[in-house]
Amino acid sequence: MIKSPLARLAALVLSCAAVAGAQAAATITIVNQNAPGVGFNDPTPATPVGANPGTTLGQQRLIAFQHAADIWGATLTSDVPVRIGASFVPLSCTADSAVLGSAGANEIWSDFPNAPRAATWYPSALASKIAGVDVSTPGEPHIIARFNSRLGLFPDCLPGPGFYLGLDNKHGDGLDLVTVLLHEMAHGLGFQTFTDDETGAEILDLPSIWDHYLVDNRSERVWADLTPEQRVASAISVNGLSWNGPAVSAAVPQVLDPRSRLTIFGKASGKASGHYPVGDASFGPPLGKKPVTGQLMRVIDQPDRSGLACTPLNRLNARAVRGNIALVSRGTCAFTDKAKNVQAAGAIGMIVADNAPGEPTGMSGSDPGIRIPSVRITQEAGNALRSVLPARPRLRSGVIASLGVDKRHLAGTDERNRILMYTPNPNQPGSSVSHYTTDAKPNQLMEPAINSDLQHVVTPPRDLTYPLLRDIGW
Repeated sequence: MIKSPLARLAALVLSCAAVAGAQAAATITIVNQNAPGVGFNDPTPATPVGANPGTTLGQQRLIAFQHAADIWGATLTSDVPVRIGASFVPLSCTADSAVLGSAGANEIWSDFPNAPRAATWYPSALASKIAGVDVSTPGEPHIIARFNSRLGLFPDCLPGPGFYLGLDNKHGDGLDLVTVLLHEMAHGLGFQTFTDDETGAEILDLPSIWDHYLVDNRSERVWADLTPEQRVASAISVNGLSWNGPAVSAAVPQVLDPRSRLTIFGKASGKASGHYPVGDASFGPPLGKKPVTGQLMRVIDQPDRSGLACTPLNRLNARAVRGNIALVSRGTCAFTDKAKNVQAAGAIGMIVADNAPGEPTGMSGSDPGIRIPSVRITQEAGNALRSVLPARPRLRSGVIASLGVDKRHLAGTDERNRILMYTPNPNQPGSSVSHYTTDAKPNQLMEPAINSDLQHVVTPPRDLTYPLLRDIGW
């Protein structure tokens, strides 16, 4: 047994909350680790909201925690109750950003009774389920969870709506606490590797159960068989790390949509003709089987002839993009601002060319008023397209762009249709490797950021979280 870093957080006053419902396939208990008067015990009056009947801030927090635990309890099977040591405490935050919370296994175990793999680390909740008895240290929780008690409540901690404590997912502009809890509890149940993705080092030279299913899709070797140096390279490979578990692979075709794609053709497209991978936008309509097709027209509003579209388009640019697909450059303003400006000028779609090298990634933002599809392409692709487009705005370019989908490949998967893991370059500690790629469609619960369209669902045909937990032994 070894304790994870989260376990070193000091525990406060312990008291047990209500356990999951009797019909659950696993019992998950929330252990309140807050002192009187704070966190789950905060007496600040609160109005019941979204099926959460609590009348104080602390009660509503605890009810939301238990609701998320009940969703997992109804999904999992285990004869050993799972204990989550939980608290709301002040966490790092500023006026512009904040740590929402975190959760992870309190202890990890190897070579316990009935262990499927010898010399392999398992989180204590899963090890106990497999062993049929509680293997954890007596009195210790299986999972430790810490959430930000100041979020949205103080001007120096991301002021605004903060956590939405309702149970109905009608969170508006707030951060849906139940969704965040489902994500973090999944980490504690085992949706994480215990191998250091920054150094490649294993704890006591033993792999995690995860490392037997993480496959470097360039060499087709699993992490457990790689050297530390090879694991480091894999962790920053962008699209070079996949999940190779049978349950996830079987569910991927049920859950993921076809990959988005840009196709360029037409008499003037020349060397730029062909298919281009793209990053999807979180705003506007998604690309579908019926492509959006039109002349590709470049927005020109800068001395270097790159178009940012951060302000309403001038007369010449507006005439050029009307009824066509606008090519704009990344930078200076939000993606949604660009989309609104080209849409106002009459464009039927938007392509954003990146301003730095790298793989195509998605575009964040939310604006229900955006009605045109938008995608992001690499800097290299943007340069290739600009090279065949007129240097000045015209009514026609002779270059045709078609925004559609590649029916042969699924979004967020490798060439074998295995879902990719999140491996950006440079490494992002706490996010890299132990999350799914951000390229998946629809958005998945276990991406590194919580998307506003997520539902309180952890199973197919909507989500791939539970299949991964099944792969590792749940």
